[in-house]
Amino acid sequence: MGGMVITGNLAIVLGGGRGARLYPLTKERCKPAVPLGGKYRLIDIPISNCINSGLRDIYIVTQFQSASLNQHIARAYNMDVFSSGFVSVLAASQTDSGMEDWFQGTADAVRKCLGLMNLKRYKRVVILSGDQLYKMNYQDMLRTHLARGADFTISVLPVTRDKVDAFGIMKADKDMRITDFVEKPKDPQVVDEFRLSDGQNEGQAGSGGKNWLASMGIYVFETEVLLEVLKDKSKIDFGKHVIPDALGKYKAVAHSFDGYWEDIGTIGGFFEANILLGAQKPPFDFFGGEHERIYTKQRFLAASRFMGARISESVISDGCFIDEGTEIRNSVIGIRSTIGKSALIEQAIVMGADSKERSGVQDQTMTPGICAEVVIKRAILDKNVRIGKGSKIINKDGAMEKDGPGYYIREGVVVIPKNTVIPPGTVI
Repeated sequence: MGGMVITGNLAIVLGGGRGARLYPLTKERCKPAVPLGGKYRLIDIPISNCINSGLRDIYIVTQFQSASLNQHIARAYNMDVFSSGFVSVLAASQTDSGMEDWFQGTADAVRKCLGLMNLKRYKRVVILSGDQLYKMNYQDMLRTHLARGADFTISVLPVTRDKVDAFGIMKADKDMRITDFVEKPKDPQVVDEFRLSDGQNEGQAGSGGKNWLASMGIYVFETEVLLEVLKDKSKIDFGKHVIPDALGKYKAVAHSFDGYWEDIGTIGGFFEANILLGAQKPPFDFFGGEHERIYTKQRFLAASRFMGARISESVISDGCFIDEGTEIRNSVIGIRSTIGKSALIEQAIVMGADSKERSGVQDQTMTPGICAEVVIKRAILDKNVRIGKGSKIINKDGAMEKDGPGYYIREGVVVIPKNTVIPPGTVI
């Protein structure tokens, strides 16, 4: 965290739209509220990065299913009463004029919340995404922004050709001033035009064929510039509209980032990022040093108990009970998980339970947990799920995309939605 701390900044975290690519994890919650790493939620990543970077004024902009997000924010992030910092959720509200009041894109979301933010209190605004896994000291980006005299700055990372069509791709000169920008290019000729040639822009290109500069969706704007570029209501998205239009009018600078970064906006990306957390040397560490740890709600749960289970390359959260004979490999086990005897869990994300008992249900055969002799492979079990004795959640047909009673298969991963009860002996 060395160097001068730049103050007078507001952080805005964009919570995303309906989160369709993460469905059914977003069936009953907004994307930022999706559980992550056993005990966290997606929103904890950008908020923790902000806190660790000295950014204490934080708005989260969302519009769908925000009740659980509001509850999490209220319980997890109570700023010091002697400071002016805050973490506040701004949700879209529909009025009598109809659907046009919903957010149409990233820029439109910020525009429609301007009246609630009092932006003129701040010199500049840091805009972040709510569905990425990474650690960044935003002070480094702010220093780049000020040192280059930028009107706005985009954080970039080098990517390979096969990933180009998922990002905004840009050209930058030797001073890292952005000269051209295209959003998610598909045309091979356009892709080739944006390639960093050998020796060009020395220090920008990464190793292993990472010869394209990709936008991370992380921006710093001078407040006056942001207000100006948002005046045109037809410009609804930063990547597609605002940034390409603003390049010729304002000084835009690229800030290079070379750490671990993963977009977890899809079921496949979410699954892989979680599974890696249990590796011997995980690419992402939730703890780290004093200025790197990821924060979340304190639950004061008891330590987990194991009755003779075998566990390898896995993450086990607080408040769990794992019975004898069970084997867990390459998995993430969430808070308050109960796993019965002789179960096999391999490459699975078990999100755990909100409480040990299902709300309003007295029948013990309906309580959340994984019963004895269950086999789970390459699957995600959302909160409060019960898997009956002897069931097998293994994608027996090897499907990539399929829906069935009590399950969805996305990108080859079986997802059991929140509060689902799978009867004993079921094979999926």
